[in-house]
Formats: sequence, structure tokens, C-alpha cells
Amino acid sequence: QVQLVESGGGLVQAGGSLRLFCAASGRTLSSYGMGWFRQAPGKEREFVAAISRSGGSTYYADSVKDRFTISRNNAKNAVYLQMNSLKPEDTAVYYCAASKSVLNVRLGSSYDDWGQGTQVTVSS
Repeated sequence: QVQLVESGGGLVQAGGSLRLFCAASGRTLSSYGMGWFRQAPGKEREFVAAISRSGGSTYYADSVKDRFTISRNNAKNAVYLQMNSLKPEDTAVYYCAASKSVLNVRLGSSYDDWGQGTQVTVSS
């Protein structure tokens, strides 16, 4: 099991940027495929982005493609989500997730361990 802690959320105006961090402990992160998900009030959790163990492959939801960038630093046991051109509809709690064997990166059920989440609020 890997423990995940997200940070970097906050309040930002539309068009602004935030960088989320996911710090891992308990296991070497290089063994895990990683993903970011989000959940807005009254809505289901949705896939945002994912990255392979080596970082060589990345995946994005259509709603964030070309605005968000996922990256990782296995030496630091960390995963990042750079969010640019933020919109009010990006407002949500953002979760980091880890999987030993990701079958479908876009499904939450593919992930084994989750962080507690960090709030992102985008004002119009």
C-alpha cells in the first residue's frame, strides 16, 4: 500500500494556474501507474489525467487536454498536475491515485490507493 498526500490546491480566478502535488510514501512510486481524478459537489468522480510508471505515456480527459499537464519525478516519489487556463467548471476536489496494474487508466476502479484530496476553486 502507498500513502498519498495531495497539496497545491486553492482559490484562483478564471484563466489562472495552479500546480498540484502528490507526495507518496510507503512504497517506491516507480512501481505505480498514477492518476488524477476530481469530484465536484453533486457530481460523480471523474478522470482528469494519468501517467505511466516511467512517465513515457500520459492520458487526459477531453475537458482538460491542452490545459493540464501531468508529470512525475520517481526519484522524489512525486506526481504533479499543472493546470493552466482554469475555468469555473474545473472547481472540484482533486484526488491523486496509484495503481500497481492499471487496466484502464480512466476508471477509478483501476486504482488501489487514494489520497484525501485537495480543493481547487476557480472563480469567474
